[in-house]
Amino acid sequence: MPDSTDRRILRQLLADPAAANATLAERAGVTAASLWRRMERMREAGVLRGVQARIDWRAMGWAVEVSLRFTLDKTNPRAFDEFVAALRQVPEVIEIQSFLGSVDWRASVIARDMAHWQQVYRDRILTLPHIAELDALMLVATIKDSEDLAL
Repeated sequence: MPDSTDRRILRQLLADPAAANATLAERAGVTAASLWRRMERMREAGVLRGVQARIDWRAMGWAVEVSLRFTLDKTNPRAFDEFVAALRQVPEVIEIQSFLGSVDWRASVIARDMAHWQQVYRDRILTLPHIAELDALMLVATIKDSEDLAL
């Protein structure tokens, strides 16, 4: 279980993931060697899973983002496997999540513009197997986008 020093390190890492280890150590109030040991221990424990690049798709010209919610026809025992295998083949899908409840799957889809979105929707999404219900929610604005918790 992470202690208060580990939580300070994690807070600094979340605030500036690209910072050099020496900078993170200074900001967290530990030595560089202690930072390295603690981060290794957190990696081994599965607390720290890695550092990722976050891409701003809009800055790259992908102006449309849609959240799709799928409920599948569960009469076919292979429905889930066949559906997710087909969904993974859609290049514009950037995230897939499974749920318990009335919605089985959620996917985030990006498109360059509305014409591209319509093409993806007609040609790739509506042709997915075993869909019983489909709900599309178009992103208008992101109000909060953070993985920060009160560490």
